[in-house]
Amino acid sequence: MTGLTLRLDAARWRMHLQTVAGATPGLVPVAKGNGYGYGLRRLALEADTLGVDTIAVGTADEVAEVRDVFGGSIVILTPWRPGDELATELAEDPRIITTVSRVADLEALTDLNSDPRVLLEVLTSMCRHGIFPDELRRVRPHLEHVRFEGWTIHLPLLDDGRYAEAERLGRAALEAAQGTLWFSHLPPEDVIAVGRQLGGAGSAAVPTRLRLGTRLWLGDPSSRASTATVLDVHRVKRGQRTGYRQRPVWADGWILVIAGGTSHGIGMEAPTPASSVRQRAISVATGSLAAAGRALSPYTVNGKKRWFLEPPHMQSSLVFLPSKETPPAVGEEVPVELRLTTATADRIIED
Repeated sequence: MTGLTLRLDAARWRMHLQTVAGATPGLVPVAKGNGYGYGLRRLALEADTLGVDTIAVGTADEVAEVRDVFGGSIVILTPWRPGDELATELAEDPRIITTVSRVADLEALTDLNSDPRVLLEVLTSMCRHGIFPDELRRVRPHLEHVRFEGWTIHLPLLDDGRYAEAERLGRAALEAAQGTLWFSHLPPEDVIAVGRQLGGAGSAAVPTRLRLGTRLWLGDPSSRASTATVLDVHRVKRGQRTGYRQRPVWADGWILVIAGGTSHGIGMEAPTPASSVRQRAISVATGSLAAAGRALSPYTVNGKKRWFLEPPHMQSSLVFLPSKETPPAVGEEVPVELRLTTATADRIIED
């Protein structure tokens, strides 16, 4: 079988999962989107094996992928909105925890008289979803009509000021209503510290939960490797027109047709931050190369990353190799670097 292959050192991966779980009180694994490259069902099975009582999915549609293999509670991270028929139906399920991010939506949900389990989201500096801190007290009259699971606080990735924001918003939420604080993007030790700090001197710590996705599932890069099959090899001359766009080749060499294209997420990687002057300069240079028809591919051939001949296609990519090098044989596997939050492999092999 040819294609894009993700090889997983299962024993090493599961050791990493157990280590993270053991160091994270109140762990809530996140299984959403493409399942971090592994698939939602696989992650739900692993979460069940870890013995956690709750997982989180991104949308109501993803619940069906995990509910039959995970026996605990399932948080839907996308906030509930009136008119969402599936999310409204799921809110009646005692295993489902519905996220609510607006006071008006909480009012609408309580009008349904379905006694839902509700997690209220506080607006953070992410400015994505959530109730403004100065409006949190408005939820009080509605909490007696739901099973209140606590407050969710989705923090930014940057370390600077993150702990202070977690403490400030957690305090504001608890002043509005006592409940468990659910955090994202905060180290476990900080979550524990916030719980103790907000509990006050001589009092028990505030109960906390920590949602983990990338750090849990992808935190040990050495546990996985990805390869792609060489599908065809062609010798080309400088100036020869090739590919869909018939651009002239810039030098003598080889065209390698390699498995993996836009349908796999190749060439569609998620954006990465450019926070330094050097990183911004690299981004500008890379953008210029792409505009000129040249961009560095994620494929490694003979120990070196190679240029795309043109943008990838659905199932394959065209990659250029200089004439002085020996090309791989058809059917050979070459390493490919995947961003697993956007990539989909043809098969996953557990070693």
